[in-house]
Amino acid sequence: MAALVAALTLVPVAVSFSSFAQVDGDTLAHLAEFVLPELLLNTFWLVLGVGVGVAVLGVSLAWLVAMCEFPGRRVLDWALLLPLALPAYVTAFVAIDLLDFSGPLQSWLRNGWGITGLPEIRSRGGVIAVMSLALYPYVYLIAKNAFATQGAMALEAAQSLGLSRTQGFFKVALPMARPWIAAGMMLALMETLADFGTVAVFNYDTFTTAIYKAWYSLFSLPAAAQLASVLIVFVLIAVVIEQRSRAQMRFSAVGRGAGSRRIALTGARAWLALGYAAVVLLLAFVIPVAQLVLWTWSTAAQDLDARYWSFALHSLMLSALGAMLVIAFALLLAYAGRQRPGAGMVWIQRLATLGYAFPGAVLAVGLFIPVAALDNALIDLGRSWFGFAGTEIFRGTLLVMLLAYLVRFLAVGFGPIDSGLQRVTRNVDEAARSLGLANRQLLARVHWPLLKVSLQTAAALTFVDIMKEMPITLMTRPFGWDTLAVRVFEMTSEGEWERAALPSLAIVLVGMVPVLLLTRRGAHWHD
Repeated sequence: MAALVAALTLVPVAVSFSSFAQVDGDTLAHLAEFVLPELLLNTFWLVLGVGVGVAVLGVSLAWLVAMCEFPGRRVLDWALLLPLALPAYVTAFVAIDLLDFSGPLQSWLRNGWGITGLPEIRSRGGVIAVMSLALYPYVYLIAKNAFATQGAMALEAAQSLGLSRTQGFFKVALPMARPWIAAGMMLALMETLADFGTVAVFNYDTFTTAIYKAWYSLFSLPAAAQLASVLIVFVLIAVVIEQRSRAQMRFSAVGRGAGSRRIALTGARAWLALGYAAVVLLLAFVIPVAQLVLWTWSTAAQDLDARYWSFALHSLMLSALGAMLVIAFALLLAYAGRQRPGAGMVWIQRLATLGYAFPGAVLAVGLFIPVAALDNALIDLGRSWFGFAGTEIFRGTLLVMLLAYLVRFLAVGFGPIDSGLQRVTRNVDEAARSLGLANRQLLARVHWPLLKVSLQTAAALTFVDIMKEMPITLMTRPFGWDTLAVRVFEMTSEGEWERAALPSLAIVLVGMVPVLLLTRRGAHWHD
């Protein structure tokens, strides 16, 4: 059964590459001449820019919080994670409204101070800046724990050898934390490759937007699948790099006193550290959320109707169904690994959880095509045998969407559950079996109660990720199943920023659940 779960991940990959067997010469020539060069160039600059942005922001903030003592550090320790609750596509349309040429900031500067010629927000630099602010917590969270693990001893040892604090940071502390920083950067970059909403708001064409346009504008599923196959190659390269960086990680025990000592910043340095971290938090979370609240206050009376409640209900139902499906399969996969340990099972688990790296647009196309083919085969069979007159069996249901959610977010549910099982020693299993419990009873009566916290964490993380997911929902939803994320996309596509605030704020409030879980559990990361 674990192997069948893993095989499901291979379906969108196989379907995407098999699309080249149905090559349309004209479409392929058009893609190769006019589409692919721009997509490759845009993707290259986006990945490069966001990589540099999240590295600078994440590492610098992690160093300040983990290694320095200054006013407000304890609050910033958890507050700097809050941008995780804010989808990048929400930050995008708020930034465009505030910083556009006709926006309040540029209008005030022109009319009040005569300042003109500010950089254009609707540009490559604007996309990179917004995504860097939205994704830096991936690097910050991992790097902070890496620096805290080193403690002050590494820096003191460097200083004892004649290095300054700055030299000690670049020559000792930073190289020691490099594998963790690389892992955080890879997570951020895979999110960048998978992003659809942000680049759509900025009208910045990447592979995800091109896949959507090929499906819904060119009405060509093969063309969408061919573009998806190119994106899969980039994703797999990123996964290999990420796995290698994680393989280099090593853990060592550090004394409690060494880990708790920090560099005391005083005077101007302390206030500069506070000001820098506070400005990043303001730009990445406080200002966008405050703007959403203001817009919601002015539009709630108009938009808060029965239709809006249906959006919220659909989002909650899909997130709940998807989370239950993911948790069930994640528990099966983790328990299979416990019962049948070995190299083969490790590879099955890795393959099954590879879907987290695949963009939602790729999964939507890769799963819709085989389901549509099955649909057509069953319809033809039913028509010839029973006189069936229908036109859809599975395509008009939630099947494709839930399957795509399962493949995309299985890793999210698997991580906490597998970690929880690892903490249950084999002695517990042996004691339970000596009392006559079989495997099923062992899971129900022993492991299940011990896994409650892990299951709740996995369910909360999966629920929120599905709530924020845009391309899968947008491309595979049945007729009439609009959600909060779809509502945001429709309103931003029409430039109705204020009317997109209400569903966006609802998503943000739900998205704060995993952030609070991370801070409450001390934000510990386990490999």
